[in-house]
Amino acid sequence: MVKFGESFRNIFKIQELRTRLLYTAAILIVVRIGAHITLPGVDAVLLAKAEASQAANTLFGLYDLFVGGAFKNAAIFALGIMPYISSSIILQLLGAVVPYFQKLSKEGEEGRKKLTQLTRYGTVVVSALQGWGVSVRLSSLQLEGMPIVPAEVSGFAFTVSTVIFLTAGTMFMMWLGEQITERGIGNGISLIIFIGIIARFPHSIVEQFLVSQNLIIGLLILAVMVAIIAGVVLVTQGTRRIPVQYAKRVVGRKVYGGVTQYIPLRVNTAGVMPIIFAQSIMFIPQTILTFFPESEFMQTISGYFAYTSFTYAFFYGLMIVFFTYFYTAIAFNPKDVSENMQKQGGFIPGIRPGKHTADFIDNILTKITLPGSIFLAVIAILPAFVSRFGVTPSFSQFFGGTSLLIMVGVALDTLQQVESHLLMRHYDGFMKSGKLKGRLR
Repeated sequence: MVKFGESFRNIFKIQELRTRLLYTAAILIVVRIGAHITLPGVDAVLLAKAEASQAANTLFGLYDLFVGGAFKNAAIFALGIMPYISSSIILQLLGAVVPYFQKLSKEGEEGRKKLTQLTRYGTVVVSALQGWGVSVRLSSLQLEGMPIVPAEVSGFAFTVSTVIFLTAGTMFMMWLGEQITERGIGNGISLIIFIGIIARFPHSIVEQFLVSQNLIIGLLILAVMVAIIAGVVLVTQGTRRIPVQYAKRVVGRKVYGGVTQYIPLRVNTAGVMPIIFAQSIMFIPQTILTFFPESEFMQTISGYFAYTSFTYAFFYGLMIVFFTYFYTAIAFNPKDVSENMQKQGGFIPGIRPGKHTADFIDNILTKITLPGSIFLAVIAILPAFVSRFGVTPSFSQFFGGTSLLIMVGVALDTLQQVESHLLMRHYDGFMKSGKLKGRLR
C-alpha cells in the first residue's frame, strides 16, 4: 500500500504525465456535462418522470448505460460514441471483403488517413439516422396524456434540430476522444465509454440496496456474477506458447541465434472489442423499429429483440463469437508472423517454414479462440437473465459481464500507459516487475 501511494505521488512529479492526466480529466468532465444538457424542445421534467416509469431492463436501458445516462436525459450527447464504433465496424468489415478498402489498409499512413476520413463520414450518416429515430421516439413519448415534446415545437423543425444536435454531439465526442488519445493518457474512445459506465455506479447501488426488497438475493447473485466473471477473465488472459527455434548464424565474429523463443497466443486476443462491436450492431434493429411506434407488427418484432429475450441473447452471442474471430484475425496475422520468422531464420520444430507454419499457427489460434469467444458471449448475456431473480436492471447491467470487462480492460490499459511513463523516467511503477500482470505476459 505504501509503494502504491509512492507510485501515485510519482505521477505528479513528471510534468508531461501530470499535464496529460489533467487534460484527460478535463475532457471527461466536458463529456459528463454534455450528458446533462437536454435537447431543445424537450420538457426535461416530464421526460424524467416518463423515463422513470419506463422499463429499464430494455436495450435502450443498456444503451443508456454506455452513454452514462445521456440517452435517458435526451441530452445532446445521447448517442454517445456508438455511431463512431458502428461506422468503424462497417469499414473494417468492408476492408475484409472489398478490394478498394483492402488496398487502403496496406497503403501505410496515407491509407490510414483515408480510412479515418471515411469512418468520420460514416459516423455522420449513422448519427443522423439514429438521431432521426430518437426524434421519433421522443415525439411519441407521453406521460398521462401529456407529450414530452409540446405540440407547438414538434414536427419537422424538431426532427431537424434533434438530428443536427445529436449528430454534432457525436462528432464532438469523437473529436474529444481523438484529443485524449493524442494529448492525454489512454485510448480516448474507450475512456469515454468507461466514464459513462462509471457514472452510473451510485445510481445502481442506491436502486438495488435501497429500492429493491430482495437485498439478500441481490448480494448472492452479485457474488456469483463476480465469481463467474473473475474466472472468465483469468481464463481469457491465459496463453498458449509456441516454441520457435532460431538457427545459429555467424556474421563476422558475432554469433546470432541458436536459442529458443516463444510466441504467446492469448485465449482472448480480441479483448473486449467483440462485445463493443456486437453491442453496436444489436442497437441497429431497435433504432429502425423506433421509426414505427404505431405499428403493431413492428412492435411485435421489437419484442423478439428485447434485451431479455432469448432471440436477442442468441444473436448477440453469435455476433460476439464472430467478432472475436474477426478482430483476432485483424490483430494477429499468422501469415505475417510466419514470414517474419522465416526472414529471421526462425522455425517451429517439426513444421516446415512458410505456408505450413502459418497454417499451424492459425489452427492453434482457431482452437484456443473458440472457448474465449464462448466465455465472452456467456458473460455478456448473463445480466439480462439475472434480472429475473430480483436484481434491478441498472444493478445487473452495471455489474454485468460487459460493463465489468470494459471497465477492467480500459483501466488496465490506461494504467499500463501511466506505468510506461513512470518507468521511462526511472520512477518505480505500480508493480515490482514493472509490468501489469495479466496484460503483458
